[in-house]
Amino acid sequence: MNRQGFTLVELMVVIVIIGLLATVVALNVLPSQDKAMLGKARADISVLEQAIETYRLDNLTFPTDQQGLQALVSPPSDLTRPERYRQGGYVRRLPTDPWGNPYQYRRRSAHGGQFDVFSFGADGKAGGEGDDADLGNWQA
Repeated sequence: MNRQGFTLVELMVVIVIIGLLATVVALNVLPSQDKAMLGKARADISVLEQAIETYRLDNLTFPTDQQGLQALVSPPSDLTRPERYRQGGYVRRLPTDPWGNPYQYRRRSAHGGQFDVFSFGADGKAGGEGDDADLGNWQA
């Protein structure tokens, strides 16, 4: 009887080759994903920063810490001149950072600017290093 098929050695060689290829792909793709996430966060922060500046031009003041970034989506109830608030808001909806957390806003900048817009990074906590580092509008 003549049987056709693969031997155990041939199957093991194929599995080893597939494993090596998967390792090479993972090592080359994962760093690109991290860079893309940082790029998205920087772009979101820039958009929010511009929206806050436009809010200030229209309303003659920055949102307070209590109003936060939500003031860009809907008019705060304590606006002194609600008729100056842009119809439809300053952003359609507030984005979340690439790690699924809301962006943070601080009226009094801790970094020398007029305000801070930032993400806590991958860990969702203040501080950290690498992917866990805070990322904000104070960074070039």
